[in-house]
Amino acid sequence: MNEKKFVVVTGVSTGIGHAVAEALTARGFHVFGGVRSLADSERLQARFGAARFTPLLFDVTDARAVAEAARETERRLEGATLAGLVNNAGAAFPGPLLYQPLEEFRRQIEVNLIGQLAVTQAFAPLLGAGVEERRGAPGRIVNMSSVAGSLASPFLGAYAASKHALEGLSDALRRELLIFGVDVVVVEPGVIATPIWDKAEHADFGRYDSTVYGASARRLQKWAVEKGRLGPPPERVAAAALRALTDPRPPARIRVVPNYLLDWVLPRLLPARLVDRIVARRMGILPKREPNI
Repeated sequence: MNEKKFVVVTGVSTGIGHAVAEALTARGFHVFGGVRSLADSERLQARFGAARFTPLLFDVTDARAVAEAARETERRLEGATLAGLVNNAGAAFPGPLLYQPLEEFRRQIEVNLIGQLAVTQAFAPLLGAGVEERRGAPGRIVNMSSVAGSLASPFLGAYAASKHALEGLSDALRRELLIFGVDVVVVEPGVIATPIWDKAEHADFGRYDSTVYGASARRLQKWAVEKGRLGPPPERVAAAALRALTDPRPPARIRVVPNYLLDWVLPRLLPARLVDRIVARRMGILPKREPNI
């Protein structure tokens, strides 16, 4: 009889994380789901059932809460090895880099990068990356990045910086964990239709109205919300995460990009300066007088 497999997924309240939890529980996994509120904990417990889901109440930026969540998970595993850790929790704080408050930029890095490493360090021993022997094969880590980890957009510099850094961290971590047999797979979604676009629609760009970027930032906001709501469902990303956890030989990176040619291939093939101009024209931030070349 096969032993039940356990996976920790952060940020399962809505969107991609919720879809990942849904896909995993449907495949017979038991999910330890990270949430930040008691209400979400109770709602998801009722949704998935205690036999398939255990809520973990913590914020990835709260080191003490992360450590307690890892201890609670270890108690429930009773010596078994985690099959996987899906670092999904994240946030986006948009704004032009010249004027974005530094504390907001720091918060972006804290949530999307340092928080991911903190969770990884806390749960890695349960995946088999430690001195204590556990029952079962080593698990896998799935880091939820973004196409922004390779392609940066204006007014999303903080977010792109966090995802670029997460890509580098993941590469280094994957090589360091070879000694334990723990794999690291990066999932890179493009624009996905999740509730995040409802928040984006009400993001405060008014604080930049007095700058040269005011109108352009609002243009990006309108364009992103419209495109985001037309994107593929989060179940597409959940399928990628499931593949990362179950494929015998998963690729190091799995991309979920709706229009692969236009949104991924071409921007990487074209000269960087040309892409700069295309993006700047779309956002209305080309100089009024072109420099002589």
